[in-house]
Amino acid sequence: MLDSPAWAALAGPHRRFAEVSGRAVRYHPDVAPFAAVAPDAGDDVWDDLAKLAGPGQVVTVVGAAPPPPAGWEVVLEIPGVQLVDVELDAAADPEAVRLDETDVPEMIDLVERTQPGPFRARTIQLGTYLGLRDRGKLVAMAGERMHPPGWTEISAVCTDPAYRGQGLATRLVRAVAAGIRARGEQPFLHASASNTTAIRLYEALGFRLRHRLTFRVVRTAG
Repeated sequence: MLDSPAWAALAGPHRRFAEVSGRAVRYHPDVAPFAAVAPDAGDDVWDDLAKLAGPGQVVTVVGAAPPPPAGWEVVLEIPGVQLVDVELDAAADPEAVRLDETDVPEMIDLVERTQPGPFRARTIQLGTYLGLRDRGKLVAMAGERMHPPGWTEISAVCTDPAYRGQGLATRLVRAVAAGIRARGEQPFLHASASNTTAIRLYEALGFRLRHRLTFRVVRTAG
């Protein structure tokens, strides 16, 4: 299931966010840029994905997929790692506040300045997002993204550069994980394989490598 987390999420708990064509599926573009194909999909699955995205459009395919056909452009391939909670000390944080739709402009601003990964206008609808504020200013956040059955991904972990080194991200990861566990689910997360600093942090918190996967950014033909 976790080998293709976007497929598992969109075929299950996140079905309401899914756009489907044959053996291809993607999140609504306002929610997330991710697409996936069925684990047993053949080469013709790219026709299904093209119907979803339209000509000349960019999508990010998560997990295994056949090689794209002629006319498609591989814009970027990002080797990633998937880590799962093994011994994380999850705990609620009394200073963390739940973020809502009114906070989205601030959240997008923080994401754009720190680049933890994609965050769009409706990403907040995917799950719980928590933040820490200093004198009203949002200075750190983390939340929930892909949601395969029984699992929830922790994502958008970021801290304002002026507030780094204070353990804010650690506190928020633990707090988000506590909420996930309270539902009887298990936390997991992704990181770029080249982001060794983040990987070391997550391993120190109690996450362990489960799987290596590729985030393939492609442009459809046309």
